[in-house]
Amino acid sequence: MFSFFTKKKFLIDYLEGFVDIHNHILPGIDDGAKTVEDSLALIKGFAEFGVTHFICTPHIMENYYPNSPETINKALSLLQNALKMNDLKHVHIEAAAEHMIDAGFESRLEEHKIMPLADNYILIEMSYLQPSLNLFDMVEKISENKLYPILAHPERYNFLHGKIKSFEEFKKKGMLLQLNILSVSGYYGKEVQNTALSLLDNNLLDFVATDIHNTRQLTALKEIKLKDTTLEKLVPILERTTYNFRK
Repeated sequence: MFSFFTKKKFLIDYLEGFVDIHNHILPGIDDGAKTVEDSLALIKGFAEFGVTHFICTPHIMENYYPNSPETINKALSLLQNALKMNDLKHVHIEAAAEHMIDAGFESRLEEHKIMPLADNYILIEMSYLQPSLNLFDMVEKISENKLYPILAHPERYNFLHGKIKSFEEFKKKGMLLQLNILSVSGYYGKEVQNTALSLLDNNLLDFVATDIHNTRQLTALKEIKLKDTTLEKLVPILERTTYNFRK
């Protein structure tokens, strides 16, 4: 008998060995983990489903999170020491950053005060409400510095919802697109979910990450169930992310 109910599968069953390239698990440095204990709780939670490799990406955002390579590496060292003290030596963490395209970005780029991923990628973001006026100029300057710009969570920018042509233009300009895993579940709302699925359907996504800030989001991640048709599109991007960023 034909069933109208399509069985869904837990996404975390497909995450073992995954390299998470965008998260906020470094302690006390932005709107993510506040303490080392918070960081360890997140890392232990990830380990339950086989994720032990992280590129930590705290915000660098003028006036809000004025981080630098120095502040980020200090937080990284603090967490690395805590991993050793808690017998979590199998966990691999390194540091990069999520760079806001704001008034200070160009000078940070020129002064080499940025934090790239895997040496030649840079994670960038904009305001959710309006595009950065200098976005394409900065993307060009990023390329001139022999870096590949990765736009974080493109599905979350409200001004881009329903505008698939805009994402295609971003790709033509040289931007890579990184999906937040939680977006496909509706965690951030229906419009974000619809945009995420549209990006998947149109084969516009390059990488996937968690963008986890806290245990509440981690619990939501563990609960995600997806249809086979969605998993068939998402799993290759998970694999591509891990392939490109595992050391």
